[in-house]
Amino acid sequence: MTNDANTGASSLFEHLLELRSRLLAIVLSILLIFISLAYFAQDIYQYLALPLLEVMPDGSNMIATDVASPFFAPFKLTLVVSIFAAMPYILYQVWSFIAPGLYQNEKRLVAPLLFGSSLLFYGGIAFAYFIVFPLAFAFFSSVAPEGVTIATDISSYLDFVLKLFFAFGAAFEIPIAIILMCWTGFTTPAKLREKRPYVIVGVFVVGMLLTPPDIISQTLLAIPMWLLFELGVIFASFYTNNSDEDEQQNEQANDV
Repeated sequence: MTNDANTGASSLFEHLLELRSRLLAIVLSILLIFISLAYFAQDIYQYLALPLLEVMPDGSNMIATDVASPFFAPFKLTLVVSIFAAMPYILYQVWSFIAPGLYQNEKRLVAPLLFGSSLLFYGGIAFAYFIVFPLAFAFFSSVAPEGVTIATDISSYLDFVLKLFFAFGAAFEIPIAIILMCWTGFTTPAKLREKRPYVIVGVFVVGMLLTPPDIISQTLLAIPMWLLFELGVIFASFYTNNSDEDEQQNEQANDV
């Protein structure tokens, strides 16, 4: 018993040491990218502000209501960009940590899911920047009351767009979540298809909760979520456990 306890304790200690080393590697990768991009912090913020600046009325500009915001806002954005850029390496470290404890069939599933999740997250961010922002900001600018000068604070704008980035990035992970639920046996593609009407209502509710209170942002998030749901159901059909399908077929045969 003592030897087993010592073996378990040493194994746990080794896992904790490995976890610490991988977390340090993640932090160092983010720090290195941040240091490399820090010189271009102002340019990065300028690029982020383009969708708003292009639709603002003539004579309008962005403003800084806080004394330190012209300095801190660009560097805050650069830090977030560094985390986004390091995401593939972060996912690789996660994969390297959990891979030894997985079976071979689980490794064949998890590896492409980690790769696909990063692509989908980047896709959500790109969709928000190139599609949603121009439409939403043009709408906001057009509905401003007469006599009201549009002058958006740079810190408020940064917080606003980062929320949308995270919302769209997370929403685009729907296919990954569906595949995992079906593969683990939590549900099946057939059951998800039966619940399609509820899903359509649900994605519009989620779009309302995750986006600013305007119909454009809500719709532009809800429709891709619904399409991604359909895509996830299609791909989940290939990842469904064969054993689960066999059990369902056997149950149906017994009922007959």
